[in-house]
Amino acid sequence: MSAAPEVDAVVVGAGPNGLAAAVVLARAGLRVEVVERADTIGGGARTQEATLPGFRHDICSAVHPMALASGFFRRFQLDRRIELTVPEISYAHPLDGGRAGIAYRDLDRTADGLGADGAAWARLLRGLVETEPRMAKFTMRELVRVPDDPVTLARFGLAALSQSGPWWNAGFSGDEAPAMLAGVMAHAIRPMPSLSTSAAGLVLAVHAHARGWPVPTGGSQSIVDAMADDVLAHGGTITTGVDVTSIDELPRARATIFDTSARALADIAGSRLPDRYERALRRFRYGNAAAKVDFALSGPVPWANDEARRSPTLHLGGTRAEIASGEHDVASGRHARTPYVLVAQAGVVDGTRAPDGQQALWAYTHVPRGSTVDQTETVIAGIERFAPGFRDTILATNSRTAVDLEAHDPNYIGGDIAAGAPSVWQLAARPTLSTEPWRTPTPGLYLCSSSTPPGPSVHGLGGAYAARSALKHEFGIDRLPYLGVDS
Repeated sequence: MSAAPEVDAVVVGAGPNGLAAAVVLARAGLRVEVVERADTIGGGARTQEATLPGFRHDICSAVHPMALASGFFRRFQLDRRIELTVPEISYAHPLDGGRAGIAYRDLDRTADGLGADGAAWARLLRGLVETEPRMAKFTMRELVRVPDDPVTLARFGLAALSQSGPWWNAGFSGDEAPAMLAGVMAHAIRPMPSLSTSAAGLVLAVHAHARGWPVPTGGSQSIVDAMADDVLAHGGTITTGVDVTSIDELPRARATIFDTSARALADIAGSRLPDRYERALRRFRYGNAAAKVDFALSGPVPWANDEARRSPTLHLGGTRAEIASGEHDVASGRHARTPYVLVAQAGVVDGTRAPDGQQALWAYTHVPRGSTVDQTETVIAGIERFAPGFRDTILATNSRTAVDLEAHDPNYIGGDIAAGAPSVWQLAARPTLSTEPWRTPTPGLYLCSSSTPPGPSVHGLGGAYAARSALKHEFGIDRLPYLGVDS
């Protein structure tokens, strides 16, 4: 007779998905233990003083386009637990000569600012913005299932196809609108144009106009702290500094949920997994990488465009052709000649990030997987192009290469912050082709990281879906518990 479980469920990894799984399980009345390799919780949503005292930097994720769209965060009532500022401008895309494309929260205002291309921008996005809740139902779930809203799916598919090939500039006459689309598509760190980058970019663009891209006061850490507080309040435990190398090191439990990469699950639990499934995990492909630089600044970034100064998020790299060329370089294993740089200046809406009058700036650029090249000068040059004098505002920097990012978070293999290349195939088979991809063939074992649907971003959904599956299959609980603020 086997020994009784020491706890009901163990969660390995205290990133957003792991903590979301723990929230759901603890709210269902189960005994939950979370173990985390690092000395602090948060995974890709940590906030630390990385440069100078008083400057709070988001170490990985900074702005959260999925925070208001996530079904888990809506059930969790995240907006009632922490302060989320939804800025008037979701993102800006500076161009040479002081020009910029500005994605306002208001779609019509955005279209008005794009002049002759405004009508084409509105035609591409309006139908999806107006049906965003329905769009989110299939873009934030597993793809291997019968669609419950084929009309919205078809609308999204046609829009994605329109931006997925050499015809992607059809309908646009200026630089701003195409560059704005390239800027959001580049988040996928994939060559473009392609169907996968088009789909990823459209999701971000739609959320920019439908719900906005919120910024959490105090940094991304406030999101994971809110989840951790809820786990503890409902009887769960969280232990940091525990590097799990074998499943045999974990407490006995009826459900064990891994917020790890697919490869790490194979390494830790390989002896418990069917050979075919383990081989599939090891075949799961990882994409190219990010390299990050944090800045402590003496004052605001001197963007040449006035509206860019008000935007928490900026996409740099120039025209659509320049960005596509840079992403092609990275996909070919080269450092980009025209690098794309993503910048977050949370201080324009959150005064807690730096001492009065100063600013904490977040930036990353794309590099080949496994790069050890420091990108500080590349990022500075990318910002200087659109903000002359930026270099003079720098008080201190902190750089992380792609390899450094993996050392910080082992889920980022080779610096791949998506924990698995978001190709079309790997969006459907993440990490395997299944209608329930969070559940492994081994009873009681689950995977919930960004290596599962719906993929990267801070949304907690991978964890929530894995926990829901565990509740059903291991505990016979078919109904999700209440996750909102306790009255």
